[in-house]
Amino acid sequence: MEVIQSPQEMQTWSLTRRQAGYKIGLVPTMGFLHEGHLSLVRKAKDYCDRIVVSIFVNPIQFGEGEDFDRYPRDLSRDLDLLQKEGVDAVFAPTVAGMYPERTRTFVETEGLDHKLCGRSRPGHFRGVTTVVSKLFNICLPQVAVFGQKDAQQVMIIEKMVRDLNFPVQIIRGDIVREPDGLAMSSRNVYLSPEDRKKATILYRSLLMARDMIREGERNPQAVRNAMIEMINQANGAEIDYVEIYNGFDLSDIEEIKGQVLLALAVRFGSTRLIDNLLLEV
Repeated sequence: MEVIQSPQEMQTWSLTRRQAGYKIGLVPTMGFLHEGHLSLVRKAKDYCDRIVVSIFVNPIQFGEGEDFDRYPRDLSRDLDLLQKEGVDAVFAPTVAGMYPERTRTFVETEGLDHKLCGRSRPGHFRGVTTVVSKLFNICLPQVAVFGQKDAQQVMIIEKMVRDLNFPVQIIRGDIVREPDGLAMSSRNVYLSPEDRKKATILYRSLLMARDMIREGERNPQAVRNAMIEMINQANGAEIDYVEIYNGFDLSDIEEIKGQVLLALAVRFGSTRLIDNLLLEV
């Protein structure tokens, strides 16, 4: 497994292998890897001959007062995990390498970025689409795999790829959960033992909403209110949002039918967690 820091070297590595006929898959990450990330690596192997994993904590997707400085990092541990998974190359650039000058060029997908996380984290998705565009140009993948846990993010990236004609196939990987249902996240390490137990309310509220819909409830506001009431039972849970949208384009719905996305973001202490369910009704 090669570890590459220079964008130019990474581009050369990928170009050489593409010219040799290999299909390259990219799994973009911010590191501090867990089983959710590794499941994306395994999915990429189903589609590609050579796998690249990027590890880069992207400063331009963090807002003022967010956790960029304390975001968990452990590169040596990450490299050990990826070596065991048979990854071919790890692209681990520095901030100076990715942004050698003050960044004045951004990629922005309008519309989808103003709801859910975009509402409470202005500028976040502009940072995401900008860095993913750079990673596509540097790593030159034919396939890129993103996790469904960040549902809004993957929808935005899919639209960016369509709108800008990136020759990259986007594959979604399923959410990987702890045995008690909590979605795996690098930020879970921030949780105190007490908040870790409380955080299971997120998935339980999604399952409760799913059961309501299966039993015939079609009013999105009724389902949303039930989820909010359940989450508020967890002492200290601070809701950012609980929403139900069209699962294709995040448009508002008056009736639960077709593909719908149930999405939420809740803080426990200083830790903000997200989760979602995509349902076909």
